[in-house]
Amino acid sequence: MNTLRRKLILILIGATLSAGVAAQQADAESGIAWSQLDPQQQKVLRNFEQRWSELPAERQRTLSKGAARWSELTPEQRKQTRQRFNQWRQLPEERRAQIRERYKEFRSLPPQEKARVRKNFQRFQNLSPEQRKRLRERWRSITPEQRKELRERMRERQR
Repeated sequence: MNTLRRKLILILIGATLSAGVAAQQADAESGIAWSQLDPQQQKVLRNFEQRWSELPAERQRTLSKGAARWSELTPEQRKQTRQRFNQWRQLPEERRAQIRERYKEFRSLPPQEKARVRKNFQRFQNLSPEQRKRLRERWRSITPEQRKELRERMRERQR
């Protein structure tokens, strides 16, 4: 899996996981009792059972929603998710921090800009592996100033 695709997948996973938290902001003070989780959620979250009541309410909600989504995944989707998570854990902490920061930046973008980024990512994914390789090499060969200029031209072209 190429680096750009992995980054976007991680961003999308993070967006999916955090979407549930945003919906519960009004109820931020109350947690979820372990007994309120359905049996499938309890099974997925069994490693948290002993300390569940000590977790912050927001973390409980995030975990319970994640467990519910996990239960809805097909076996193949679960396998892919495990693989991506293992890849994430193998990244150096510095790289994970960089990806988190990029995700945070992405989340702060206006909806139109997010759509533009997603569209460009999809266009990149539709290129052949050889085309992606050439594009990456070309990108790496230009200076930061040239990159900035290219980004600005692309933004203008897409408006």
